[in-house]
Parts: sequence; structure tokens; C-alpha cells
Amino acid sequence: MTVEATTERVLRLLALLQRRPSWTAAELAAELRVTDRSVRRDVERLRALGYPVHATAGVGGGYQLGAGTRLPPLLLDDDEAIATAVSLRLASGGTVAGAGEAALRALAKLDQVMPPRLRAEVRAVHGATETLVGPGVEIDAEVLVTLARACRDAVRVRFGYAGRDGGQTERTVEPVRMVATGRRWYLMAWDVGRADWRTFRLDRMRELVATTWRFRPRDHPDPVAYVQRSVTAAPYRYLARVRLRADVDEVRQLVPPQVGRVEEDGDGWCVLAAGGDDLDWLAMHVARLGFEAQVLDPPELREAAARLARRVAAMAGPA
Repeated sequence: MTVEATTERVLRLLALLQRRPSWTAAELAAELRVTDRSVRRDVERLRALGYPVHATAGVGGGYQLGAGTRLPPLLLDDDEAIATAVSLRLASGGTVAGAGEAALRALAKLDQVMPPRLRAEVRAVHGATETLVGPGVEIDAEVLVTLARACRDAVRVRFGYAGRDGGQTERTVEPVRMVATGRRWYLMAWDVGRADWRTFRLDRMRELVATTWRFRPRDHPDPVAYVQRSVTAAPYRYLARVRLRADVDEVRQLVPPQVGRVEEDGDGWCVLAAGGDDLDWLAMHVARLGFEAQVLDPPELREAAARLARRVAAMAGPA
């Protein structure tokens, strides 16, 4: 057998190992149309190239691709290659410190080895796409990695935290999940000192340390819903609830999740809940949505809407 044929078969073996967690030698031999002995030799070739192929003996045993000491080359099919390239392009303008440069380096490597037909498709997507991002804060990638591991391993973390008033407090928490919304990252965790669930902005954390204290995960609220309630209501003086004659999805397209919650209310209506420190500001933004609206809470919002109506009417009057 030629070197080219052997190389092609080894690459096919690698693709099979990446497709699912475990294969028996007989299954691989059948897929590759070779003997079990050839499979063993090809596995050794992959190991020599740095791929950590693990083997287990006995009934139910087989081969599986594991994690190694370094990252070997990956085989991607057409759809995976396009998705990866587009994601790297978007990541180059992301909120994780240092990720932009790393994403561009990875994208350059992928573009170099990508077949011309796929490269053309990726560039077509890039050429037809613009990314509109507002001002945001960068999060140290090490903070994300530390918190991700702590969530996975159920270990407590400690950090200094800057409140809205600028005051610093020391927190020890049991992390559950990170939630990204808009241009900010949040952590939902059980605050040990306050014995309650809390939401923390990652950009306000300082000197984050993962401890060796493991905790038993407790029942918790849905992280996404909890964080959304926290960032749209808790920090503000007023929580407005307004019924809108509109489809839920239509309103959600206009109101970002970090700004307000939208829930179905039946018969063509939905309820928008949004927080704010200024009732006039809330009334103006509800009016700008352009839907028939009914104020549920607070009553003062109706007075703010009336003031807004008088001002607009005065603007529309004769010069």
C-alpha cells in the first residue's frame, strides 16, 4: 500500500474518532475496510502525531479520542469549517480581553488550509455581514476560565466586588452559571455571606480566586431568567409593567433582554417589565415602541405619560 493511501486511511480514522465518543476495533475495521491489526497500527500512527487515542480492553472496550498535553490538528467537515471561520471573525470584535487577536490568528491559520470553494463561501458571508456593537467592557479571559471551571467542579470562589456606589466588599460565592447579555457578563451564584442568590458583573470583580472548598449544588432558579430579572429590575428605583397590544416576538425584537422582560398575556397582548430611575424616560421609551399601551405599575408612570402627551401636543401646535 502506498504512503498516500495509508495517510488517507489514518485521516479517515481520525475523522471517525472525532465523530463519536467510542469505537470498537471491529467497528473501525469495518468502516475502513481493513483488519483489526491495521487499525491498531493506524492508532499508533495517530499517537505518534500527538493525538491522545485511549484504548480500553474487555467487553464494551474500544478506542476513544481523549485530551492530551497539546492541541493537535482537528479535522472539520465543510459545515464545521464555515461555522468556525464565521465565529472566529465575530470573536475578533468580542468582549473577552485578548480574544480578538487570538481569533484573528486562528482565522488566518484556518483560511490558509481551507479549500478555495469553502474560502469563497466564508468570505461571501463576511462580505454580507456587518457587526454593530456598542461600548462595552472587556473581561479578562482568565476570569472566564476560572469561573467556568468553578461552575463545572462546584468549588467556591472569592473576589473583591465593586458596588454601584463604588464601595468594595469581599465576597465568597458558590457559582452556578455565567450569563452573557449584550456587552456584559454576569455570574449567578449563592452568596455565602448573605445566604441568598446574587448576580455579579464580571467586570466589577477583582482578585478572583478559586478555593479548594467543594460545595453540594443546591436547587436554584433558572440562571438566564434570574439574571434578566436582576439586570432589568433590581438596580432601579422604579419597575414599570405595561401591557402592549403586540406580539411577544415583535416586542422582543425591539427590547433587548438586558433592558426588559416581555411575557405573553393572551388575546394579542403582552406585558413588558422594565426598570428605570426616571419615569419620564420610561414613558418616552414605551411610547417610542409604537404600540397601544396600558400602564399597570406604577401609578406614577401614568402621570409621566400624561406629561409627555402634553409636551408632544404642545410641540405639534401652531408656531
